[in-house]
Amino acid sequence: MIGWRPGRDRSREFEEVALVHLDALYRSALRLTRNRAEAEDVVQDTCLRAFRSFHRFNPGTNCRAWLFTILRNTFLNRVRGAGRELYEGDAGSAWDALVERASDRAGGGATPEEQFLETALHGDVDRALRALPLAFREPIVLVDLEGLSYREAAEVLGCPVGTVMSRLSRGRRLLRRALGDFAREHGYVGEPE
Repeated sequence: MIGWRPGRDRSREFEEVALVHLDALYRSALRLTRNRAEAEDVVQDTCLRAFRSFHRFNPGTNCRAWLFTILRNTFLNRVRGAGRELYEGDAGSAWDALVERASDRAGGGATPEEQFLETALHGDVDRALRALPLAFREPIVLVDLEGLSYREAAEVLGCPVGTVMSRLSRGRRLLRRALGDFAREHGYVGEPE
């Protein structure tokens, strides 16, 4: 096992090794929570927990995956503490929930400026991703958006690589379907014949 260099300040080591991933942690937390304030709280809790247990982190291993694991556990603990549902049933009900949530967000309560910016700034993709059930959203965020390997994502999610691949495939299929609906809704593509 590689140890930390003696005489170095622990907080300086933490800044150099862990805090370089702060932006990626925030992006992922935002996609998981769908709320800026809650994402900030999750990242803050994650960083605090990581700093407190940094002495247990092995230098030379994947710090990014270690931080994402802490982020995920922090998020899940907050969700469980609030008594919310974590995963929605099978792919059929997941699709129904995806369509319902995406259409609810499409025009609900936002100002015209917010609606324009949401659409102009890849709003449909973001809405479709946010509407995915957590079981499918997590692998997509970790692998497709944050660039983790299947193995690293499996470590973060605490499941086998095959499960990550399966959830990723189903999540991508749900996204493709939702984005096809959005494209037809906006007139980018015609109705299927």
